[in-house]
Amino acid sequence: MKSLLNFVFLVLVINSSFSQQTSVAKSEGFKSAYDIQDSVMIKTRDGAYISAMVVRKKGISTPKPVIFQFTIYVRDKGRDIKSLKEAADKDYIGVIAYSRGKRFSPDEIFPYENDANDSYDVIDWISKQEWCNGSIGMYGGSYNGFTQWAACKKMHPALKTIVPYVANRPGMGLPMENNVFVNPNYEWSFYVGNNKYLDTVAGNDRQRFRKMMFKWWETGVLYKKMDSVDGSPNRFFQRWIKHPSFDAYWQKMAPYQKDFEQINIPVLTFDGYYNDSQNSSLYYVRELQKYNPKTPVYVIIGPYSHFGAQMGGETNLNDYKVDSTAIINVKKITYEWFDYILKKGTKPVMLKDKINYEVMGANEWRSAPSLDKMSNGFLKMYLTNDKAGNFYVLKSKKPTQRKYLYQEVDFANRQIQNNDYYPDPIIRKEIETSNGFIFISEPLKEPMLINGSFLGEIKASINKKDMDIGVTLYEVMPNGEYFHLSYFLGRASYVKDITNRNLLNPNKIESIPFSNTHLVSKQLSKGSRLLVSINVNKNPFSQLNYGTGKEVSDESIKDAKEPLKIKWYNDSYVKIPIWK
Repeated sequence: MKSLLNFVFLVLVINSSFSQQTSVAKSEGFKSAYDIQDSVMIKTRDGAYISAMVVRKKGISTPKPVIFQFTIYVRDKGRDIKSLKEAADKDYIGVIAYSRGKRFSPDEIFPYENDANDSYDVIDWISKQEWCNGSIGMYGGSYNGFTQWAACKKMHPALKTIVPYVANRPGMGLPMENNVFVNPNYEWSFYVGNNKYLDTVAGNDRQRFRKMMFKWWETGVLYKKMDSVDGSPNRFFQRWIKHPSFDAYWQKMAPYQKDFEQINIPVLTFDGYYNDSQNSSLYYVRELQKYNPKTPVYVIIGPYSHFGAQMGGETNLNDYKVDSTAIINVKKITYEWFDYILKKGTKPVMLKDKINYEVMGANEWRSAPSLDKMSNGFLKMYLTNDKAGNFYVLKSKKPTQRKYLYQEVDFANRQIQNNDYYPDPIIRKEIETSNGFIFISEPLKEPMLINGSFLGEIKASINKKDMDIGVTLYEVMPNGEYFHLSYFLGRASYVKDITNRNLLNPNKIESIPFSNTHLVSKQLSKGSRLLVSINVNKNPFSQLNYGTGKEVSDESIKDAKEPLKIKWYNDSYVKIPIWK
């Protein structure tokens, strides 16, 4: 579990390192080859100012298509100009703009909140410049991926394509996943929000935030008082936790429901099976396929982390040796795509169909016309109460008699943590068996290809009004090692509607469907087994849902007087997507 915080912080630093503006040493050749405007100010419709930079090749008077990046990360000036120079070298104009309040913008910083409107205004400004031919493409990862989708909240006619890598969807992934607030974005808010550039002093003080998190865990104070434990107010954290539902606050930041109907430009998305924000990134793809199936949206996805997906992969990912064919050149494919869309060039050869995915264990790429069609069937497995050695039986036949497994979770006991769901390492010698329940299948009689996002339905009754649950899917390989495939983390009261909380009825059997799990493709060996772990989420890395029915941020260890008592019923099941 500690690796979750380590991982996310590493992503923040690598994605957006360097804190202050640095001087750019320009050689005479550099100065003569490029026309650089590094202090552009663009006024928005509501009177704010956006700081931007523009790089063009000198001596070219013909208008060109523009490659535009929009980011909250004010990195080293030379590094950003280098990326703009790449665009100019490929016969484009390079533009980068920074979120409202960043760099030279005099306005207040509010991550996520103004990027939809501001990106439209920057695109409008670009489209009216004499050096722009009226065609604009966007690319970039993480927050820069989010801003591209935000730009599609209201389509500008000059925006012709977007290429988001591991895009965030505020309110869906970070700072909360399936309505459970997770802690990594807490320190990120200081990192991007403390000044016009990046606060690496606060951002690099990892011990401060780990100490804060574990002190909150150990003392059991209210979640919303976490910044009091830290001793420094966190205005963004306080702003976010006021919106535990996926309400209008989150909905307005990027396309939502029918907003997708008017997105008619081609999209190329890069993502990873082990990208923490995969739920965010693929949300956009699924909604676009749902509301406007005629819009061409392409996906390239493989065994990548949040950082790796932006760089083309890592040979070793969380102690897993990645297939050699999974390593790709993301930037090369991105510009091939821009040439294809903006210059009527040739489509990148990697795009065999809309969804292009690497099959872990098979060392090959496959393709499908949509995310849903990655699989052509499901393996439905029930979480039975029958024993199988130290585990319980995961079987395809529904039990004839309804029975249950009983669990108690004492939230007052901080010596025990529940729900070790995070995929680091991906392959492990053993898994946590001291709490929760684990279900294992019979050995596979033939190889099996798991393709897509697993889902399921938990049947349970509890003595309280709510709980946060974790469901983790593994392959138990013939050598006995556990290969982490996917997981679900979510709040029971929101599984049927993320916009509206529906509390559980105490001591009544409830159906808790879940589906927003992490997509994966993996070739399973003959003799492998499937394993499912189910547990209540209780650890220092996210909110603690004590089950009172109050807003979870208002609950404390004082609400832990009676343990949470759960009956997990044996007609609960998972559905695992497979390709036959």
